[in-house]
Amino acid sequence: MDLARILLLDSAHIQEQDADYMNRHRRGAEEVEQPLYTEEDVVKTIGLCKIVSYNELFEIEPDVKLKFTDAGHILGSAAVHLTILENEKTTQLTFSGDVGRYGDLLLKSPQIFDQAGYIVLESTYGDSLHKDLAPIENQLFQMVQHTCVDKKGKLIIPAFSVGRTQELLYALNMLELKGKLPDVRYYVDSPLSSKATAVLKNHPEVYNNGVKETLKIDHDVFSFKGLEFIESVEQSKSLNDDPRPCVIISASGMADAGRVKHHIKNNISNKKNTVLLVGYCSPESLGGELMAGKKVVDIFHKDYTVEAEVQSIKSMSAHGDYEDLLQFVSCQDPKKVKQLFLVHGDYDVQQHFAKTLNNHGFKDVQIPEYHQEFKLS
Repeated sequence: MDLARILLLDSAHIQEQDADYMNRHRRGAEEVEQPLYTEEDVVKTIGLCKIVSYNELFEIEPDVKLKFTDAGHILGSAAVHLTILENEKTTQLTFSGDVGRYGDLLLKSPQIFDQAGYIVLESTYGDSLHKDLAPIENQLFQMVQHTCVDKKGKLIIPAFSVGRTQELLYALNMLELKGKLPDVRYYVDSPLSSKATAVLKNHPEVYNNGVKETLKIDHDVFSFKGLEFIESVEQSKSLNDDPRPCVIISASGMADAGRVKHHIKNNISNKKNTVLLVGYCSPESLGGELMAGKKVVDIFHKDYTVEAEVQSIKSMSAHGDYEDLLQFVSCQDPKKVKQLFLVHGDYDVQQHFAKTLNNHGFKDVQIPEYHQEFKLS
């Protein structure tokens, strides 16, 4: 609930700002824009929410019971397990939600769950294998050393506020603990990222054993010498006027919005600088265009020549790869799973993963079409 509160308030704030901007610039009889929901709506909604803990059996109504298990994706992510009694027949249905990584930098691995008759499973990386997470510290060290120390430039890292930013901070902190962190300035320039980091600090119960061991020698695994969290717009703007080498971690992860877009605008045409992409970027996003190697990009309706280096770390996804997804369902007896439905993935990826699941004993794997209905017999 702590994370939901700050995410919903941030979303509402952005919607209200966008609606206000569009209404100030609307013409004549154009319809007045309204936010989908406001910050006031969020406060009222949070007050109506009920917190259900992992592994707690919750009765939605007499014949429908619910249980959450940790999906290991981000703080609070959960797989949903429904037990439904209808016409004296019990149906067990599992919805995976986003499935995390086994061996995640920060979080526990996804939990095993009780046998289900029907499973709805995500398939984002159903045909891919992520590289080992262990070298991330080394890759970050090389990026900081190369850009900030050798070239005296700025390292700009677009990062999702929840999950990715905290992983980066943890990896940089581990470099400091090992005496390998380059002595430059580090900034997290995203108010939402700062709030999300504070929330994660308050929930050590979700940390994996590696993080818990680190906590024995370092009480704050998301902080280190030279790190500063930027809050105000004025502070953020001042970074663009400061020529000294530094690392700037800022949202959004795809570089399509937020403060990082301004940082890229101000640094993309300088050969000393580097933009480091550490997550998925849709092809049409600014991050996607940079990843594709475009030499000229449009930022705020103006063309900028890409002179800075563009690098990426491709192993930091919070979504499990196909081995993780297979491990997620390995607690199930495939013969007792009547149907398995693949969602949240590209069709060609789902076709590939369906065959993989068939080879692991899941015989009836469906790829639902939009609005297609299934009767659970």
